[in-house]
Amino acid sequence: MPSTTLITGGAGFIGGAVADALIQAGDRVVLLDILHPQVHAGFGRPPRLASEAELLPVDVTNAANWDAVLRLVRPDKVIHLAAETGTGQSLNEATRHVKVNVLGTSQMVDAFIRHGMSPGQILLASSRAVYGEGLWRTESDETFVAPPRRHLDLENAQWDPVGPLGEKVSPIPHRADTTPAKPTSVYGATKMAQEMILSAWAVAKGVPLSVLRLQNVYGPGQSLTNSYTGIVSLFARVAKQGDPIDVYEDGNILRDFVFIEDVVDAIMAAIAQPPEPERVLDIGAGDATTIKGLADAIAAHYGAPAPVVSGRFRDGDVRAACADIAPAQSLLGYQPKWELSDGLGALFEWIDDEVTS
Repeated sequence: MPSTTLITGGAGFIGGAVADALIQAGDRVVLLDILHPQVHAGFGRPPRLASEAELLPVDVTNAANWDAVLRLVRPDKVIHLAAETGTGQSLNEATRHVKVNVLGTSQMVDAFIRHGMSPGQILLASSRAVYGEGLWRTESDETFVAPPRRHLDLENAQWDPVGPLGEKVSPIPHRADTTPAKPTSVYGATKMAQEMILSAWAVAKGVPLSVLRLQNVYGPGQSLTNSYTGIVSLFARVAKQGDPIDVYEDGNILRDFVFIEDVVDAIMAAIAQPPEPERVLDIGAGDATTIKGLADAIAAHYGAPAPVVSGRFRDGDVRAACADIAPAQSLLGYQPKWELSDGLGALFEWIDDEVTS
């Protein structure tokens, strides 16, 4: 009998790509997804989903929905992707994010108990957002956790943190075993809550748990209409229309852009090597790119006007984010294969096909 993998939020960008890989590996794949219109602009089953994937339109916050699912499915593996995303949005719609991300997770594990089952392993897709501003280093090599950037600071264009003596500082890549988790958004706090709930439950029940803290994932299949996720696809859509890209702050926000196929490789490697009892790893390309640099490359490809550095900002956004992927390389054999230029090329080709088809 094939192994059965249950993917919550499975009709989304990452879920669909992981489903393809699992089906190719011979798994039975069951997807749970409420098909929220912010993510799924069309009607009906998303066309990019593999025909072999079984899609159940399920609200993960609803206990009765979970009971119905577990009467039909006894998963060997669970990949938990269901989540409301959007850093800025979460500060204005906190209850929505808490309900889906926190209650949805607790409903899942409660349902396992009600039905007398434990999956063979659980993998949670967490987020770089749990780190907040993260660790920074002074010129004298002292490290410190940067405090959240206040609205007043951002209004006054005080973009970068400063050291304890007011000196210039540089960001340190995120690493789960050394970077404290200090979320600066409701979204980040809910992802941290997911990690803590699953860690407590999985350890107590003897279920191996992998937590992968993902950086900015991009690639073919990403929503072209959701303004709260996917800055790469959003920039590409704007540039393709011939409009200038609006670049926030001073353009020097740093992000680690990781291609979807590399993320799928990391997930597949993690479930192929269950931990004992749990592990938390950072998944990214391992390189930081400025938002202005990204916008310049995308505008140049489409022959769009030069990006405009507007000085606008979003509360809750962090200044710099990049993954230290050494632990993932050591424990999983994870090795990103896609350079940003190659990934952008694949994304542009897909967007051109999508828009003209």
